[in-house]
Amino acid sequence: MEPSQQSNIILIGPMGSGKSTIGKILAKALAYDFVDSDQHVESITGVTIPYIFEMEGEIGFRDREEKAILELTQRRNIVLATGGGAVIRPENRAALAANGIVIYLNVPPESQYERVRFDNQRPLLKNDDPKAVLTALYEVRDPLYRDVADYIVFSDNIPPKVVVSGIIESIVQNKLPCPEWLVGNR
Repeated sequence: MEPSQQSNIILIGPMGSGKSTIGKILAKALAYDFVDSDQHVESITGVTIPYIFEMEGEIGFRDREEKAILELTQRRNIVLATGGGAVIRPENRAALAANGIVIYLNVPPESQYERVRFDNQRPLLKNDDPKAVLTALYEVRDPLYRDVADYIVFSDNIPPKVVVSGIIESIVQNKLPCPEWLVGNR
């Protein structure tokens, strides 16, 4: 898929995979706008994601997330970082796939845990065994990420600027083949 055909870059993957960090760097490099779907939901509602989870549960949050994704994917020339669970709903997967180059930032649950273990803004991790939750979420969501992804980027222990350089060189400029350690086609 050539950038001229799809003007958005959409980052998917589990919490702690670096979607926001990599997305901001990538957007700056491409002179695109950066949008985080979770932050968009918070700005529309005026409350935090944890508060939405507390008041409306996960289903209420997912309804709001779906509306945000449908709206945001209609924009052009953006780098969109989605929430980790955005791929759960088929409507979201269809909107993401139809409106941009979808890049799955893949990191194993152990690395996710190290990155998010002190983050108290993650409602799904508020339990006695967050590591087990991350593993269970990864097992369920990994096939969904892979299904919608145009490319898979293994971003574990790779500096964000290196990941962004690989994305730009290999995907945006469509210069394949690309290094296996960084990017793989679906």
